[in-house]
Amino acid sequence: MTTNEYLYDTEDTNRIRELAMGRIREPPAPFFSHQTVALKVARSIADYTERRFLGRVAMAPVDVILDRERALVLQPDVLFVSTARLGIIRNQVWGPPDLVVEVLSPATEHRDRTEKLGWYRQYGVRECWLVDMRGELVTVVDFTGAQPVERVAKGMDAPQSSVLPGLEVTAAAVFV
Repeated sequence: MTTNEYLYDTEDTNRIRELAMGRIREPPAPFFSHQTVALKVARSIADYTERRFLGRVAMAPVDVILDRERALVLQPDVLFVSTARLGIIRNQVWGPPDLVVEVLSPATEHRDRTEKLGWYRQYGVRECWLVDMRGELVTVVDFTGAQPVERVAKGMDAPQSSVLPGLEVTAAAVFV
């Protein structure tokens, strides 16, 4: 399937679906606990960024077109686009968000930690948060340097973000 077929020739849906190199993927709906955690993360990021006019936050399902020619369209659980880059938002997000969040679930964890994380790095996402509900920890994968750097927050530790350096939310707050 091409990107145009995916975007314009398929029915609208509120289900999460992605296009990975021409192959459509439509996993089952996330668990309630997954959505609760995603909402808490999105709310924390939005509360911080909107008051400061730093950019826009969205939650899945929203299409992020990373590569139109290779038919790569992903839907991270949460995304942030900085004010300077708001021009990439045109119904969909046409390019890499500054920050993406993937809430890990048993069915998607391996793919999120490998394939999707690799694509986020390759296509210019500056930072990815992997939110592990089983371990109750947040791993921030920082792509802003020459090599990725991982920082883990657990309990009362706050995820240390390069994209949103003043954000103060503890890992524990995400899981209560």
